[in-house]
Amino acid sequence: MTMRLPKPIADYVDANARLDIDGMMQTFLDDALLIDNGRRYAGLAEIRKRLKEEAIAVGAIFTPDAVREDDGDVVLEGPVHGDFPGSPIRFTYRVTLANDAIKTLEMTA
Repeated sequence: MTMRLPKPIADYVDANARLDIDGMMQTFLDDALLIDNGRRYAGLAEIRKRLKEEAIAVGAIFTPDAVREDDGDVVLEGPVHGDFPGSPIRFTYRVTLANDAIKTLEMTA
């Protein structure tokens, strides 16, 4: 499905599809926050560690198939495929942008 996404989100999704951790990290602000099923990871070092351990390590690729705006945030929904039990699992990503970068990325399954 072709969707028009804000550039930082499109860049994140594209980098994730390549399992490119450096490309994924370039989309975040220095003081960004990642919330993964309720657990909070603040700053680039914590976010990088979490994404390497939970996404890159198992080849988890998010393929959004729906997008909407909600209260100023961009909300994407779609399956995450990878080498993990239950794959694929449907996820919702809620993204808050600031200064043309990702300020907050909240992922829920």
